[in-house]
Amino acid sequence: MTNKERDIQRKLRVLQHAEKIGNARKACRYFGVGRSSFYRWREAYQKHGEARLKNAKSVPKNPANQTPAEIVKKVLYLRRKYHLGPIRMPGVVRLSQKTFNGAESHRTLPRATAPNARLTGSAPPDYATAMQAR
Repeated sequence: MTNKERDIQRKLRVLQHAEKIGNARKACRYFGVGRSSFYRWREAYQKHGEARLKNAKSVPKNPANQTPAEIVKKVLYLRRKYHLGPIRMPGVVRLSQKTFNGAESHRTLPRATAPNARLTGSAPPDYATAMQAR
């Protein structure tokens, strides 16, 4: 049983227990659940069934304003290979791509250099030649 299934089963047990004893407050106290959560679960279950009891994230997996993977790859390459910071990086990247600003390097570097982040990807050939020409 996965965590999602276990969570759904727990919510169902709370709802069934409340129905069995006829007192939502006591059921919530017994299971350690807030009453506002209980009533939200009950309404969702009555309207849509078990499918609505899943914990769904409210944000999309790929937000529209996310920095493209190609640019992230280039920023990480320049950081690893040439130790460039977010201030010097836009000038180098503009050699081959017109749509790059410093904000992308400022957003990408802290996210990618976190302790548990994996720096993957290989260098695009045009950046290596551009940096050697400088």
